[in-house]
Amino acid sequence: MKLKKFIAPLLVGVLAFAIAGCGSNTQTNTTPKEIKIGATAGPHAQVAEAVAKEAQKQGINLKVVEFSDYVTPDKALADGDIQLNAYQHVPFMENFNKQNGSDLVAIGKTILMPMGLYSNSVHSAQDVPNGAIVAIPNDPTNGGRGLALLAKAGLITLKEGVGFKATVADITSNPKNLQIQELEAAQLPRSLDDVAVAAIPMNYVQSAGLNVEKQGFFLEPKDEPLAVMILAVRSQDKDNETYKKIADIYKSEAIKKFIDETFKGSITSAN
Repeated sequence: MKLKKFIAPLLVGVLAFAIAGCGSNTQTNTTPKEIKIGATAGPHAQVAEAVAKEAQKQGINLKVVEFSDYVTPDKALADGDIQLNAYQHVPFMENFNKQNGSDLVAIGKTILMPMGLYSNSVHSAQDVPNGAIVAIPNDPTNGGRGLALLAKAGLITLKEGVGFKATVADITSNPKNLQIQELEAAQLPRSLDDVAVAAIPMNYVQSAGLNVEKQGFFLEPKDEPLAVMILAVRSQDKDNETYKKIADIYKSEAIKKFIDETFKGSITSAN
């Protein structure tokens, strides 16, 4: 009996220590010495590099990891291979979360990236020939965004209310019998020699060296919500103070100046 009375409190103490230890481990949210931010090649990566230089002045070691597609940066973030990414708008992120069971969240805005209709031969929506091949991005969000842009330009009509969630099946009127071709977004600038028109996100316009004024004939307004790019993290990191500082750097005058001088108004700060 005496032995049992001695062991029982001891076990309770050990169990309490173990639970406390587990609890402290799950609540610890460490920040790596080298923070990795993912960005697609082109403007997103260029701005991220400028942010990294400013972050260094604050003692934050920020490394930019470049990606060539839209999906991998979110996968890398969800898997914890990188800590932040800067290349997408909220609807794209939410669609990724839905499709992959992830929980990425926005902690700030980065830049404004309007999508536009581009062509090597056409200079207005009215000039698009009958039966023309029109390329749009093949990812769900930007594909719908491309269709919505075609509708805003008066080239097609869509089912009421579908917005950027539109698919080709939602086209209700196509008076010029346009042939819609879905391509990977990164391939769209190279497709301009083979298609009459392409709906291209601005980051790929910039990285491909397209001339917005000469080759773009219809752009989203700069207050279009889908043009607003965001800084994303995993939900468990949304309150990380260091990551919040990085979000603040995107708002800084130094970064706004860099964006203005580098992109001459085709891309602007979202802050």
